[in-house]
Amino acid sequence: QVQLVESGGGLVQAGGSLRLSCAASGGTVSMYTMGWFRQAPGEERDFVSAISSTTHYAGSVVGRFVISRDNAKNTVYLQMNKLKPEDTAVYYCAAAKYDRRVGTPNEYGFWGQGTQVTVSS
Repeated sequence: QVQLVESGGGLVQAGGSLRLSCAASGGTVSMYTMGWFRQAPGEERDFVSAISSTTHYAGSVVGRFVISRDNAKNTVYLQMNKLKPEDTAVYYCAAAKYDRRVGTPNEYGFWGQGTQVTVSS
């Protein structure tokens, strides 16, 4: 049973940066497809980025966000740059056993509790 704990969220001004971390236990991040999703109030949970043998990004974050993985620390990161108010959401880390349909939340069997990111204008 993989357990995921996110950290690094907070309040930042537009144009600023944050780095989210997702620490895993009970499983090795290199053996899973690791994804980041976000959910704003009243909205669906949207795909942000994923890392498996390659990296994947939603169109809205390409060129601004970078996903990475530190196998030694068993942690996945999401570096978020040039943040915009529309990036405001709760960000969730997730793990999937298979490298398929990485943008689909239902493919992920393990989720963290989420971390709030708020970007002020």
